Amino acid sequence: QVQLVESGGGLVQPGGSLRLSCAASGSLFSVSTMGWYRQAPGKQREWVASIGSDGRTNSADSVKGRFSISRDNAKNTVYLQMNSLKPEDAAVYYCRYYDVRVDAWGQGTQVTVFS
Repeated sequence: QVQLVESGGGLVQPGGSLRLSCAASGSLFSVSTMGWYRQAPGKQREWVASIGSDGRTNSADSVKGRFSISRDNAKNTVYLQMNSLKPEDAAVYYCRYYDVRVDAWGQGTQVTVFS
């Protein structure tokens, strides 16, 4: 099994920044993908960004140029640096880890953007 623990959510004003972290533990595989998803009230969960164990990244058009994903394989941790936050970025952010054997999700961390 794989356990994911997210941290770093909070309240921020529009234009502000937050950095989310997600630490993975358990039965990890050397080849895996980690990513961030988000879900706003009344909306479906949507993909935000992902990064492979080889460092390749991809992100949704809505966050390109503002959010960046990175990964520390030695710490089994993925980060999401969020800059220039907008009210529409407010959501619960979920971390995901998957490889050929397992697909795991974190509990989520709340990001609130308010004026």
